[in-house]
Amino acid sequence: MEVLNDILGYKNRKIYQDTDFFSFSLDSVVLANFVKIRVRDKNIVDLGCGNGVIPLIMSLKTEKKILGVELQEKLCILANKSIKYNNLDNQIEILNMNIKDFASLSDNINKYDLVTCNPPYFKVNEKKNYFNESKEKLIARHEVELNLEDLIFCVKKILSSDGNFVMVHRTDRLLEIIDLLRKEKIEPKRIQFVYEKASKESNLVLIEGQMNGKVGLKIEKPFIMYNEDGSCTEEYEKMLVEVAK
Repeated sequence: MEVLNDILGYKNRKIYQDTDFFSFSLDSVVLANFVKIRVRDKNIVDLGCGNGVIPLIMSLKTEKKILGVELQEKLCILANKSIKYNNLDNQIEILNMNIKDFASLSDNINKYDLVTCNPPYFKVNEKKNYFNESKEKLIARHEVELNLEDLIFCVKKILSSDGNFVMVHRTDRLLEIIDLLRKEKIEPKRIQFVYEKASKESNLVLIEGQMNGKVGLKIEKPFIMYNEDGSCTEEYEKMLVEVAK
């Protein structure tokens, strides 16, 4: 069923979702909040944009044009409906395309100053209920179309010489991510660990890397969502406050 929702904390943005699909997650909102858009970032792309939540939030941070690339046509349709509803047709464009094909286009080589991505977290057959998920959810959650190594190779091809890549992923894959980034000359520059509660282990990590960047890593203050009593932390509440331009 198709519904129109608020984006968490962003009252200026509405988003179309289909309850039969993989709806946008808090991960995407946290990622969009983590992103820093530099003045010199002229070309921006979100890879695997789903129904467009990350471009919609980033449009509150910049007036630059934002491109979203998404393989699944039905999600592209939803993204375009949200863009039209929010009157962002002149700022956000959605491309229905495979990321590998997008990265192979000569016009995109070394073009993008900022690349963002909330990729599939799980390797093929990693989860027990793998075969019980719909095709749409399989593509969103599992590396059936694009694995982590392929993704970072594609990012390397399209990043400008000092472009930034920002991604959210599972904390237990952090070392693999860092190894792959450095293999492609994308130097990790900022990391923030996300915790459901301070008493629990981190399950998500946000990471920013710079193409041809100098060595020097900053570990941000941990992002903790809930206090031990279940109430939202100050950091989480701050993120949920509407962003003003």
